[in-house]
Formats: sequence, C-alpha cells, structure tokens
Amino acid sequence: MKPAVPDRVADPISAVSAINVPNFLTTIRIIVVPILAWLLFREDAASDSNRLIAGVLFIIAALTDIADGTIARRWNLITNFGKIFDPIADKALIGVALIGLSYLNLLDWWFTWVILARELFVTFLRFWVINKGVIPASRGGKLKTIMQIIAISFYLLPLPETVSLLAEVLMYVAVILTLATAVDYIMKAIITDRDEIVAK
Repeated sequence: MKPAVPDRVADPISAVSAINVPNFLTTIRIIVVPILAWLLFREDAASDSNRLIAGVLFIIAALTDIADGTIARRWNLITNFGKIFDPIADKALIGVALIGLSYLNLLDWWFTWVILARELFVTFLRFWVINKGVIPASRGGKLKTIMQIIAISFYLLPLPETVSLLAEVLMYVAVILTLATAVDYIMKAIITDRDEIVAK
C-alpha cells in the first residue's frame, strides 16, 4: 500500500546520529508539554494574559511538529528517537491543550474525549498491525492535525467574542476529520491484515 504523503513512522531509519535538528525540535515539544499544563491548570489560568502566553507557546510548539518532519525527510535524518517520540510529543501536546481547555470550561468535554479516544485507538491500531505492515498517515490525517492545531489555537488565545462561533465551527470540522480518518485507518488495517494473510 503506497502512502499518500511521506510519513515519518513509515520512513526507513537513516544511519545518522540521534543528535540532530529534527530530534532537537521534538525534544523542545516534549519540554513544552509540562509547561503548557502548568499554564492551563494554574490559579489564574483563565486570565487573558495567561491564555495569550499558553496560546503562543502552543502555536510555536505545533510549528516545530511541521518543521521537524520536513527537515528529517529532506535531509535524511530519520532516527528511532524521532519515530518513537515525535508522535508521542504530538499527542501529548494536543491532549494537554484539550484537557486544559475543558478544565477551564472553554471547550465542551465531549470534544476532548472524542479526539483523545480517536488518537489512542489509532495508536493501538498501528501497533496491532506493526508486524504485518505500517499504516501510513494519509492526507486526511495531516489535515486533521492541522485543523486540530488551528481550532485549539482559537480557543486558547483570548480572542474577541465575535470569533467564538468561528472557533466552534473549526473545532467541529476538526472532530469530523478526526472521526473520518479513524475510519480510514480501520480500513487500512483491514487491508494490511488481509494482504498479510494472503501472502502466507
């Protein structure tokens, strides 16, 4: 099955040192996660100034996700560290942001549970078929991640009330893509499992 777009999980390991720019960016994202959690769960977490800091920090961390994968593939810097910790950092960043927003009553909890349940389910699914073949990320998966980042950013930043409806629309779009890509992964897992059985 040919991936629609390059996928770091599916990329072969390069014979390079783990000390490189992509892994440095991934490490930064990992470090940001507890800082973001502290900002979202502190006593004055709902203040405009604190939300501004949290929002900017989240956006910067999210941009490193786009940058590290691009750099790793372009300069052939694929390592085991990156393949393992890059998706962990991504999910942790998104998860902490969503839980923090719901904790502050800025986002309905059902949005958070649906997105987190999907991420855990797809992660389990990819590990389940890992011995039979890699399930590559699709274009929908990339778009899903981008929409999640944009929607979360709108909720985190202390924007005017006039854009609150836009933020909600963006989150609904992110959830729809989240569920649609979950179905896509299920279909790919079934095909991967079927192909492995036929090969035997």
